[in-house]
Amino acid sequence: MTVGTTTLPTAVTSTTIGIGIGDRTSHICVLDSTGKVIETGFIATTPEAFTKRFGREDSTRIDIEVGGHAAWIDELLGGLGHDVIVANARRLAMISQNESKSDEVEAEQFARVARMDVTLLHPIQHRQRSTHTDLAKARSRDMLFATRTSLINHVRGLLKSFGAKLGSRSASCFHGWVREQIPGELRRALDPVIDTPECVAPQITALVKELERLAKGVYPETVLLRQVNRVGLHTALRYILTVEDPNRIERSRNAGAYFGLRPRRHRSGTRDREMRRLLVQCAQPMLGPFGADSDLRRWSLDLAARGGKSAKKKAVIAVARKLEVLLHVLWKTGQAYEPLTNANAKNHAQAEKAQVPA
Repeated sequence: MTVGTTTLPTAVTSTTIGIGIGDRTSHICVLDSTGKVIETGFIATTPEAFTKRFGREDSTRIDIEVGGHAAWIDELLGGLGHDVIVANARRLAMISQNESKSDEVEAEQFARVARMDVTLLHPIQHRQRSTHTDLAKARSRDMLFATRTSLINHVRGLLKSFGAKLGSRSASCFHGWVREQIPGELRRALDPVIDTPECVAPQITALVKELERLAKGVYPETVLLRQVNRVGLHTALRYILTVEDPNRIERSRNAGAYFGLRPRRHRSGTRDREMRRLLVQCAQPMLGPFGADSDLRRWSLDLAARGGKSAKKKAVIAVARKLEVLLHVLWKTGQAYEPLTNANAKNHAQAEKAQVPA
């Protein structure tokens, strides 16, 4: 439902609309073909209000900012026939660094920049609804794992402070074992916490099975990524769901910027943090004593040996950065992974050289 709107009369039909999205209300600014403001106002940030306001509008360019509501607004307005631009405002200093930042101000700025040059807004493309839904399942699985781990660590920390000696136990059997370790004075404090991980376990199992089904039946390309040692089903699936289309990244070398594994890049949002964590977790055992031999492992060990005190930590990040590029190459080309391509080529060249008579 549109409320608080001021409309100025005009005969111009070509318009550009900017929307500053808020959780409860969103501000709109409409410009005519000359850049004159012909309408300002605000509407409720709900599908019903947006449909009522923009369903009667002729097809026009509408600019919104990426954010929590942007995905459904993009889909709804696009379905109504509008040309929707989802702006990455962080890349535009006049908006992100504006000291008078507000939804009203942003709405007009979005409209003016969209009218002038869309590329200045660094527009992004949202995932398809099906991909977004599958990614939500993977994120829910991560959240349940993190919740269970946090609760178990909370119990361990409290018991340690009371002098209890805790050995190593898996999360699946922690519930039954830990009850025997709890002093009587802590039972009322810890009993509710201990019960929760046991309740979460079946939900984790159900989500893991669902992700396995998705990887096998809907995203079989995960097999290409899992050729790399230490890259498991969950990491491969999350990589594919995050990027969605390998052609979205024109050059595999640019994958580092996409996931935030590039020096001096501003990182924000769950996409960077989650994928960084997963890729780093894959990279760490590659440098360990039981890591499988590969060109990547040899390169990383050499890098770690040349550095100082924090060399291994830097090497892990470097491996994660190379790993994301490698995964993109395998996905885009469908090639079989040969872990010792460079080493074998070098050995072959040395063998040929040794056979040449002096």
